[in-house]
Amino acid sequence: MGGLEEIRNEAVDLENIPIEEVFEQLKCTRQGLTSDEGAQRVEIFGLNKLEEKKESKVLKFLGFMWNPLSWVMEMAAIMAIALANGGGKPPDWQDFVGIIVLLVINSTISFIEENNAGNAAAALMANLAPKTKVLRDGRWGEQEASILVPGDIVSIKLGDIVPADARLLEGDPLKIDQSGLTGESLPVTKNPGDEVFSGSTCKQGEIEAVVIATGVHTFFGKAAHLVDSTNQVGHFQQVLTAIGNFCIVSIAVGIVIEIIVMFPIQRRKYRAGIENLLVLLIGGIPIAMPTVLSVTMAIGSHKLSQQGAITKRMTAIEELAGMDVLCSDKTGTLTLNKLSVDKNLVEVFAKGVDKEHVLLLAARASRVENQDAIDACMVGMLADPKEARAGIREVHFLPFNPTDKRTALTYIDAEGNWHRASKGAPEQVGLPCATARRM
Repeated sequence: MGGLEEIRNEAVDLENIPIEEVFEQLKCTRQGLTSDEGAQRVEIFGLNKLEEKKESKVLKFLGFMWNPLSWVMEMAAIMAIALANGGGKPPDWQDFVGIIVLLVINSTISFIEENNAGNAAAALMANLAPKTKVLRDGRWGEQEASILVPGDIVSIKLGDIVPADARLLEGDPLKIDQSGLTGESLPVTKNPGDEVFSGSTCKQGEIEAVVIATGVHTFFGKAAHLVDSTNQVGHFQQVLTAIGNFCIVSIAVGIVIEIIVMFPIQRRKYRAGIENLLVLLIGGIPIAMPTVLSVTMAIGSHKLSQQGAITKRMTAIEELAGMDVLCSDKTGTLTLNKLSVDKNLVEVFAKGVDKEHVLLLAARASRVENQDAIDACMVGMLADPKEARAGIREVHFLPFNPTDKRTALTYIDAEGNWHRASKGAPEQVGLPCATARRM
């Protein structure tokens, strides 16, 4: 297993070496692994999923009582039970119980709301966990992607989420949507021997691949680990801490002044003075503020989760809303990831042809089902997508491929005339026209 240990430690460049060497390094064949081999490799590489840190629910609940605002309330509770004695009266149990109840209510509401936000994120992430078709024991079968290990042979086809980092085997090129990783709106072409990344989506083609990395060792896993390993205190916590510190300092100054005025100057009794200090402690802090903030952000988190956004920490909502500068790369990572046609930029050079007819021909040269991003954009710009095939009889459709770099539809109109509409790279669309003119 020494070689596999090197693979786990990423001492071998499986991304760039020839595909035959990949099989040698992974100690596997094109017939896949056996179930026993898969189980052994799980012990070495772990499951193909991102491990989340397990957090104690009790410690998380108590954490909502550990902040400057709660400290003042806890100080008041201690004063009510420990210092409010004398004057022929028992300890101030009423104030003590009231303060503890307020603390528990605030912490419970905050805990429940943040826990619900975490559950919503977990549910969304569970929906993203794909199943995959894997070759085990010489038979193809659908399995959970979490069982994959380096050396497994998987099948990737249209609509599949790539379950792990893999190298493509022999076959036709794939179209892979990597927008979640790179921000590129258009799918990229992956040829045999190229690497595909976990979390990307197959938009065209079907091919087999050998897994080279799983779990935290994938490209996506490494990025997620970097995000998970950050411990920077957020702006929201800084604001709450500043408010709490201000309250503590203000109350401390007020208590010192009140003690000086009540006892040396006014010579009040001990018990009456303590009760006044309790009023100052409890009245000097915004008791309901943590609860109001938690509920407000929980509502925002719930609405974001309904739109497919994963919000693991409610404070992240305030962080994003409070930023001053947002930097994004030139690919437009933070976009709707949808293409659109600006009709104002369309120019027509042929006489007797208007823009609307050109756009209609572009839609006809597109698929109306099983569309890629460009086809969906072209058909979607019509008032009614059915217009793309209305009044014509389709004879042949040439799908896009990396060699021709164009699509084409041969069809017969209502009058029986034959036509061909094509869209694609200008040099490729113009080539058949130039050939026809020479003939």
